[in-house]
This record gives sequence, structure tokens and C-alpha cells, in this order.
Amino acid sequence: MSSDPPGDGRSSDPAAGLSAAARFTILWESLADVLGTATAATLLKRAARRAATRSPELAGLVIQRDGLVYGYTLPPAWNHESEGTAALRELVTELRPILIELTGQVIIRHLDQFLELRELLAPREGDR
Repeated sequence: MSSDPPGDGRSSDPAAGLSAAARFTILWESLADVLGTATAATLLKRAARRAATRSPELAGLVIQRDGLVYGYTLPPAWNHESEGTAALRELVTELRPILIELTGQVIIRHLDQFLELRELLAPREGDR
């Protein structure tokens, strides 16, 4: 039950107002905290490669290693609140079955603790 009074104009969606870049950062950091940056980078690159056929914008997602540190560059449009969400959703659609195959529901449950990611993680009709 929400403690916000009805009609106060605030959204009950914690991801409202967040750019795809901000949501990807939450995803990256939460995966890296549990799996390490090398594994997070590998899984996200694999998911992005699979999803790129449906969302060519993902070609702008670059994950690479610099020495011992992994980092990423996001498509510039992802910094705008209204851009990149569909591509990020496609990425997570591909990431979800990979994580389930490797860890069962363990990592999915961990990611689901982040309110900003819940909408992305929810299985959709026709998901793999």
C-alpha cells in the first residue's frame, strides 16, 4: 500500500524519471557485486549480441577491458530519460535466461531487490 496521497503527482514507479543509462549502471553494479566484473561483462556482452538483431541500438553498447578493469560505454541516447529503455529491455530479455541457466533464480532474486530493475526483469509474454 502506498503512503503517497492520491493525486499528488508522484509516480509509484521507482524507475520513472531514470534514464536507460542510470538503469544499466544499476544492473552492471549489482551483477558485478555478486559475479565480478569479468563475468558481468561476459554475460552482458553475450546478451547484447543476441538482442542486437532486434535492437540495433545495442551495437553502441561497448563493454571492454582496460588492463584489469572492465568498463562500458553506452549509446549516447541512453542518457536521455525517454530513450534506450526498449533496447535495455531487449538486453535484459536475453540476459534473464542466461542467468537462470547458470544460477537458477539466485541472481534474478538478487536483481529483483532493486526496484529500478523490477520492470525490466519481469518475464514478458513470448520471452525466451
